Amino acid sequence: MAWQFKPLSLDRQHAYREALELTPEKASDYSFINIWGWAEEHGLEWSWQEACVWIRQTRPTPSLWAPVGDWRELDWPRLRAQGHFTQMPMNRTPQMLTDHLAASFGSEVSVTPQRGQWDYLYDIGELIQLKGKRFHKKKNLLSQFMRRYAYNYLPLSARESTHALALQEDWCQWRDCESQKALAAENRVIRKLFRDWEHLEGINGGALRVDGRIIAYTIAEALTPEMLVIHIEKGDPGFKGVYQAINQIHLSREGKSHTWVNREQDLDSEGLRKAKLSYHPVEFIRKCSVRFNST
Repeated sequence: MAWQFKPLSLDRQHAYREALELTPEKASDYSFINIWGWAEEHGLEWSWQEACVWIRQTRPTPSLWAPVGDWRELDWPRLRAQGHFTQMPMNRTPQMLTDHLAASFGSEVSVTPQRGQWDYLYDIGELIQLKGKRFHKKKNLLSQFMRRYAYNYLPLSARESTHALALQEDWCQWRDCESQKALAAENRVIRKLFRDWEHLEGINGGALRVDGRIIAYTIAEALTPEMLVIHIEKGDPGFKGVYQAINQIHLSREGKSHTWVNREQDLDSEGLRKAKLSYHPVEFIRKCSVRFNST
């Protein structure tokens, strides 16, 4: 019997987060905050089957995502025989599950790396301290920001959403979001997250304020006790060093209880990849597209 997929709902987020805790390898894509924010843009739906949550993406092209839950307990041969994986690939599949399926099915599956979907992982201590030649430029820009501007840091909450959205609107004007599909979509996602802030479990963040105005903000969450994920980071480019400042100051205030920070993917953008590599990731969460071949 075909699985029935339905739109995501806030009332099941706690159960979803419990399933995510059981998932052997946790990528940023699969946090509830991420799938909720992007649900309309990607046409995301879910189906609760076999003690896992299965996510289906309907836009721009249909695909499955990897199951959320303890996929080690799944009877993969039976599920395949039932025809659940024959019509579309399983994208954003973390390496641990990719290896499991490749070992189990051999030539019956085709694996394609998705480099643009890899999560970038960093040592939080390194990004707070910014020691050594590798981080000299970052440290210099941070120091310039701290000397030049009388700023204050505040934890981000729904109360500051109006002021953060004012910065977001300005940022979109500077970058001409409406002429770029990706930026326009991200802008809609940001507005949705602020709209639903008080109903989203685990969402947090921080902001920098100068002269009473928010000039930078970040939206984050703890994916695991060890790992903090940065979902969104925006700053006013008129303040030199603003991105180095919100990154370092937010982690120094909110990140010390974690070991790693996950700054998500580069989506095959040359500029994003260069920026993310400049902070010297210590590891990646690698992902692939897995397709079950016809028998």
